[in-house]
Parts: sequence; structure tokens; C-alpha cells
Amino acid sequence: MPLCSVFRRFLRSQGLKYTKERADVLQAIIDHDGPFEAEELLLEMRHLGHRVSKATIYRTLRLLQEAGIITQALFDSKQSHFQLIYGKQPQDVMVCLRSGRTIDFQSPDLAALRDRICAELGWKPVGHRFQIFAMSPDKELESEESSETE
Repeated sequence: MPLCSVFRRFLRSQGLKYTKERADVLQAIIDHDGPFEAEELLLEMRHLGHRVSKATIYRTLRLLQEAGIITQALFDSKQSHFQLIYGKQPQDVMVCLRSGRTIDFQSPDLAALRDRICAELGWKPVGHRFQIFAMSPDKELESEESSETE
């Protein structure tokens, strides 16, 4: 089922309308292809000529989260990132606390655990997000990265 139909159905269930602005935000997220920040999305949309307010972006992001279409991922303490999850393979991430470097991975064991937990509770899984915060053993790479940012 196309994402716009999923979102439209969710909005209808909440007594809300599927507006052109909400459709534009959803399309911009689909076109972005990867994690994004709300401010980044706003700038991209304005650059493409969309008249969209910051309030519309944030309200639509909240609705898309509630609909299970996107998820919030905290890659650092400064800014929240969002990413499209509906209909996508789960993208799990490991974050180095020293360098901020991230590594994406997939684990069939995590997906199986998610499915088992949902089944036990009578829920239907539509996706998941799993983040591991760790310290990378690669000190050489981290010292290079820190010298580049200084």
C-alpha cells in the first residue's frame, strides 16, 4: 500500500485531513532517502519552492511518527534525526560515544525477537529501531577524526 494511503487512513482515523502541505512533507521525506533533521527538511523544501512553515513540519513529523511511518533516532545529543521506517528493512545502528561515528547493521535475531514480543502481546509489528551506544575499539580512526574537526 502506498505511503500516502497509509498516512491518509491514519489521519482520517484521527479526524484530520490529508492536506497538500502534509502530502508535500511526506513526499520530501520519501525523496530524502536517509536520516534527516527537521530543520534540514524545512530548508530543503523551501529551496524547492514549497511554502511550508516550521510548525507544519514539526506537526506533520509528529503525525508521521504516530502513524508508524517515520521514527525518531537520536544520533547525538544536539539534534534529533528522523528516518522513514514504513515498508523498509529495519536499520539498526551502533553509535560510538567518543567519535559520534555510526555503523548501520541488520540482525535477523533482533527482528525475530521483535516479532515474538509483538505476538506475545497481540500486537502487529511494522518496524523497529535499535541503537547501541558503545566505544569503538578503533582508536587510530577516532584520533584522525578528532584532528580533522579541530
